[in-house]
Amino acid sequence: MATTPLVIAVDGPAASGKGTVARGLAQHYGLPHLDTGKLYRAVALSLLRWGGDPESEFAALRACEDISSLMDDPELKSEMVGGIASRVSAYPAVRAALLERQREFAGSPAGAVLDGRDIGTVIAPDATAKLFVTAGIEERARRRHAELTGAGLPVHLEDILIDLRARDERDSHRSAAPLEMAADALLLDTSSMSADEALSEAIRLVEGRRRP
Repeated sequence: MATTPLVIAVDGPAASGKGTVARGLAQHYGLPHLDTGKLYRAVALSLLRWGGDPESEFAALRACEDISSLMDDPELKSEMVGGIASRVSAYPAVRAALLERQREFAGSPAGAVLDGRDIGTVIAPDATAKLFVTAGIEERARRRHAELTGAGLPVHLEDILIDLRARDERDSHRSAAPLEMAADALLLDTSSMSADEALSEAIRLVEGRRRP
């Protein structure tokens, strides 16, 4: 008898730990993983490199045309690219352009793990398990600061905190697929958890949803 593919949707704000949790879940269950935020960052990087205007939805849509070569570019992690990504992701045309690619990944017969802002609400509303990963904003800023300084980037904690607040505001109030917790998602607050603890709790939550 055929088994239903295991699809796990992991949503949450920036620097909440959702990417770490999603990668860990993918490794644990042997599933392919897609960080959907990288798609928007790749659009932002494309826009940045050819001098497009982030305030123009048309320019942002044009930047969606060829992003495959940018998906592993180290510059995707920069704060500038992240800020532009948050802005262009609010455009309905950009979200529509990237929608089918994400849904195709989520529909893999082998199952999948996807993380982002609207996985459980828009991309994979029928996912086996939906997690909404969050953490206090000060902790999120501390984590992002540690990540960027560890990569040798000259950043300031206060600037990151301001940027995260602005991103939260944009992501939660955009008209197209705003960041929100799906009604049937399970909340995972990682504020006081190590990466290993967060993953263990995520696996426990997923297993609870897999049981008949």
